[in-house]
Amino acid sequence: MLEFLTKESFKEKVFNFEENKEWKYEGDKPALIDFYADWCGPCKMVAPVLEELQEEYGDKIVIYKIDTEQEQELAGMFGIQSIPSLLFVPTEGQPQMAMGALPKATFEKAISDVLKVEKPEA
Repeated sequence: MLEFLTKESFKEKVFNFEENKEWKYEGDKPALIDFYADWCGPCKMVAPVLEELQEEYGDKIVIYKIDTEQEQELAGMFGIQSIPSLLFVPTEGQPQMAMGALPKATFEKAISDVLKVEKPEA
């Protein structure tokens, strides 16, 4: 089950932007954050893919969802202008944003390249 973030849980688990000016990831495993809205068709196409990825990667990565309608401050902070937008957050280094409903293989490549996590063997 994917975890939905609010501004408060985002500050605890991802980035406390009220205390830190520079990016500092609060989590202990790589994350993928889906910025979405309920009315967005492509977001609905991405949702089951993200569920599958969370199941397949298990506890190697964590996948969060942020509702851009509810959490406009967070969406604004990342300059989200089109959804879905997906933020790949490695444990070290800067996060990278990807836009649009990506195919599963593209997610897997980004998880490997950006998050440095290989898919576990089934």
